[in-house]
Amino acid sequence: MLILAIILLGMVAGGLAQLVLGRSWSNIDWTTAIVAGLIGSFVGGLLLSLLFGHGLDLHPTGLIGSFLGAIVVTFVWGLFRKAD
Repeated sequence: MLILAIILLGMVAGGLAQLVLGRSWSNIDWTTAIVAGLIGSFVGGLLLSLLFGHGLDLHPTGLIGSFLGAIVVTFVWGLFRKAD
């Protein structure tokens, strides 16, 4: 059940990151959203949670870090796509 929650959180974070970066709701690439969300959640969420001393517990700082990490990953992914 926890794995499904992590995937869902990653998908939401990745989708919101695409919206923040200018993509319309109907054009969200959900594969990219899941991958960017999971990577961003792992890196950003873990980093911010550890930075604030919450460890691996679920806190708002981890959720905010997940969202910020997903934005960074989505942005960088977009740069590599444009380079092709």
